[in-house]
Amino acid sequence: MMKRIMKIHANDDWTLDVSFTDGTERRFDVKPLLSCEVFKPLRNIGLFKTVRNAGYFVEWANEVDLSADTLYLEGVQTDPQGVR
Repeated sequence: MMKRIMKIHANDDWTLDVSFTDGTERRFDVKPLLSCEVFKPLRNIGLFKTVRNAGYFVEWANEVDLSADTLYLEGVQTDPQGVR
């Protein structure tokens, strides 16, 4: 599939608003992952908000990452006016 991320925004509720280069927008909920060992540090909202767009994935300052395809396939489509 190889989706590419255009824009990412970390929200206060541990969700990510993701805009893709094909014009689609999704909201991905990271909360279910926070119980996994590798994602536990992201319980710190300050660290969570360090998310960075790397094109085909997003990554955090602690080197945890998620692929663009995961964000697209498991994210919920959002109203374009409702996403930053």
